[in-house]
Amino acid sequence: MAINKKDVVGLLEDIALYLELKGENAFRISAYRRAAQGLERDERSLEEIEDFQNIKGIGVGTNSIIVEYVETGESEFLQELKEEIPETLLDLLSLPGLGGKRIANLYQRLGITDIPSLEEKCLNGEVGELPGFGKKTVENILQAIEKHGEGPDRIPISHALLVLDKIKEELESFSSIERFSVAGSVRRMKESVGDIDFIISTKSPKETRSELLTIPHEEIIASGDTKVSLVIREDYLINVDFRMVSEEQFATTLHHFTGSKAHNIRMRQIAKKKGEKINEYGVGIEATDEILTFKNEKEFFNHFNLSYIPPELREDFGEIEAFQEEVSLIEPSDIRGDLHMHTTWSDGAQSIEEMVLQARKYGYEYIAITDHSKYLQVANGLTEDRLLRQREEIEKLKEKYSDIHIFAGVEMDILPDGSLDYEDDFLKEMDFVIGAIHSSFNQKEEDIMKRLMKAMENPYVSLIAHPTGRLIGRRVGYAVNMEELLSKAKETHTALEINANPNRFDLSSEWAKAAEEMGVLLSINSDAHNYESFSFVELGVRVARKGWIKKDTVINTWPLEDLKKYFNRNK
Repeated sequence: MAINKKDVVGLLEDIALYLELKGENAFRISAYRRAAQGLERDERSLEEIEDFQNIKGIGVGTNSIIVEYVETGESEFLQELKEEIPETLLDLLSLPGLGGKRIANLYQRLGITDIPSLEEKCLNGEVGELPGFGKKTVENILQAIEKHGEGPDRIPISHALLVLDKIKEELESFSSIERFSVAGSVRRMKESVGDIDFIISTKSPKETRSELLTIPHEEIIASGDTKVSLVIREDYLINVDFRMVSEEQFATTLHHFTGSKAHNIRMRQIAKKKGEKINEYGVGIEATDEILTFKNEKEFFNHFNLSYIPPELREDFGEIEAFQEEVSLIEPSDIRGDLHMHTTWSDGAQSIEEMVLQARKYGYEYIAITDHSKYLQVANGLTEDRLLRQREEIEKLKEKYSDIHIFAGVEMDILPDGSLDYEDDFLKEMDFVIGAIHSSFNQKEEDIMKRLMKAMENPYVSLIAHPTGRLIGRRVGYAVNMEELLSKAKETHTALEINANPNRFDLSSEWAKAAEEMGVLLSINSDAHNYESFSFVELGVRVARKGWIKKDTVINTWPLEDLKKYFNRNK
């Protein structure tokens, strides 16, 4: 994968962290952090920067580090630092309240190199004697260690998807596999998963087993002719089960292990009324002992007089009744454009033109460039002057690329006091305005709702981004009265976002379903900060399908002229 600006910023920040852990002087550490900040604030992409030393904060030393990394994809200096610092020391960063400075203190003064040694020296009183580590701090550390040791019962789907992608690459290279599919709760797009299931059809299960055992793993739980179970690490430890079946059994096995349990019970009840019995290998006809198999799941459902039920809906929430007829849900091919993305003008990795070129590869008819507004300084938010300059660049690109329409938009902060980051006279000149909360998450529900209401009442705000502010498995979000939010969105004709970043999936499928039932408009967007994030939109469509969303509800399935009319409805 090509190096982008965010990768280089990350490299400089990693070097600063390792220097801090090593106990280097503050000036040297600061030099790398200043270089990272300078590069982050520069509006150009990596390819557009000719001389890094012309950027404020980047000197001769940091420049050589950057050039080496850009040219080779590696940093010899970072590798040397990693060899000097125990890898287990970084585990301490996962404990709340411990940053680089504190960890360096623990490492340098007490020789603490991992969580067990930290716990030991907290309990024997040594940590409490260090400057800056009082009794309360030690208690908090011990509580964090205890919680860390428990580990999560379920893994956020974003982590499961990372594991899934890596395993898919491995399976595609195995010669003994005829076809495979993920199953289980990942396939049903549950927000957290207990494990990952794969169904594999093969004529040579022993050969497949040998190939599966070459996948990097922490532990082998099972290794047989029909099932291999591995423990794989990707931030979290997660169990991955591979079930090997014949090609004839594949469809019914896939259905069975996709679940849910409640859906499968309903399907077995339908089969029983026909004098049949479903198991993981086929459908048995009780009168003749014949076993029916199917080429695919569509044939399986058709056998029971049902149209194909998408995996996302198999929760026994009415899908059995609904799919006795054809049901039309949004498809990935319905998306005409992406209306939420960031560039190097704020905190993105690519330039506007690079994002346009990527969007053209996706066949999009339109996109919206929506960099952060001025309040969000940590993301290099844009002042009015910078937005106007960005608009000039967008206009030039519109002339250069006539096959795609580029909306000049902004993701504008809804401020803690309820005001908006720009005045109405300025907002009126924007093609498209997103309202978003990025601060003061701990406010009371009353205050949060005042902020959201203010934004939706503004005639120039067309979309509320990631409406609850949650990060799955990490942050519950702010206190939103969802019924009130949906009602106001309906009243003001403001769309709500299904943010397709798998860390967010915000709105959730449940609230998206409630939104559509109330007649609220939705938009499915990547919130892309780099090329790779464009692919999130397909995941967002799956979240929408789980919420039974139809095409016309989603504004970025609309023709360009209809979308323009919507954005200009109050102008």
